Amino acid sequence: MDLPSGVRYWTVVDDDFEVVWVADQWLRFLRFGRSRAELTTKAYAESVALYLLWCRITGRQWPQAARDMGLFMVWLKYTPSTQDGEPAPVVLGPGAEPARRERRINGVLTAVRGLLSYAVSVGEAPRSVLGQIYELADSRDLPLEAQGEDSGLSYRLRAVHRVQEPEAEVDRATDDELVAMFLECRNARDRLIVLLLGRVGLRRGQAAGLHRSDCHLLPDSRALGCDYEGAHVHVRRRDNSNRAWSKSKEAWTQPLDFLVVQAFDQYIDERHEILGAGGSDFLLVNLFREPLGAPMSPDALGELFERLGQRAKLSRKVGPHMARRAFGSNVSHAGGSVDEVQALLGQTHPESPRPYLIPDRARLREAIERVPSPRALHGTGEK
Repeated sequence: MDLPSGVRYWTVVDDDFEVVWVADQWLRFLRFGRSRAELTTKAYAESVALYLLWCRITGRQWPQAARDMGLFMVWLKYTPSTQDGEPAPVVLGPGAEPARRERRINGVLTAVRGLLSYAVSVGEAPRSVLGQIYELADSRDLPLEAQGEDSGLSYRLRAVHRVQEPEAEVDRATDDELVAMFLECRNARDRLIVLLLGRVGLRRGQAAGLHRSDCHLLPDSRALGCDYEGAHVHVRRRDNSNRAWSKSKEAWTQPLDFLVVQAFDQYIDERHEILGAGGSDFLLVNLFREPLGAPMSPDALGELFERLGQRAKLSRKVGPHMARRAFGSNVSHAGGSVDEVQALLGQTHPESPRPYLIPDRARLREAIERVPSPRALHGTGEK
């Protein structure tokens, strides 16, 4: 949905292409009231559409269908989607592949719970729905460490319906992989992109959302009205025309080392040679395809990583976020503390850096080898 301001969000329509009111109001609330990303509304709208489709084909009213959420979960797992939106024939039996995996099912359930909770708050669904999707629990079943200093009784809501997800292996790009991809870059812009993700630690949406005015490359930027010392970039959340979005709500300043500054210099020369003083204020723009000077999208950065991995003949697919994990892990390996990793990744919660602290296998091997072998003590017997 495009608004006159230029801001966009995703919504849900029915079979007559009429907007589903309560879903539309909830998605607008997420986009503007909670400052969620446009792509977040896309994922939630797709999930809610699945729930409303299931309600329609099973003859259920969506406000009351929460009592049969278990049946909806089975439908999600075994009913594939089709181009026309109608459910495909369900094929069951030993060895049948699920239509949706555990993580996707939990994502749909999260969106449906959000919709139903909002519907209750605006009077479009009975309050009894909350008891069907949430279990009321108290703090007494929490570990003592989690109860905090206030030992008084408190209540919390816990989702009733959830599929157990297999533990996913979180991995980082190795330094060798990033170097191999860097060497396969055919222009200065692509080399800068690899460094922005792998050596600065930006998400692809944050890199694609950088404006030239965000980049301060001088040792002293006070002439620009910035008192942060040394070369750095300012990472800010904006509604960008290329749909680039910073996941971090708070803006932060990210320092740059000399390798990244050198890559900036080479890219600026390359950009000026092709575009002159033209092009948009975005940092990363099209230089080798039309429309020249238009900002690159986050998806374009993902496609670049895929091409570089193929050129480098890597044995696995290395995505942009694996480069970000490599940055976090490398900072930790170099002696950086957890709070330093947290600040450099633009994170606010103390536990957020944990998935990024992935020890290198060679370093784990060295740690084992540093442990001395047990030896028999001689000449220490008592007389």
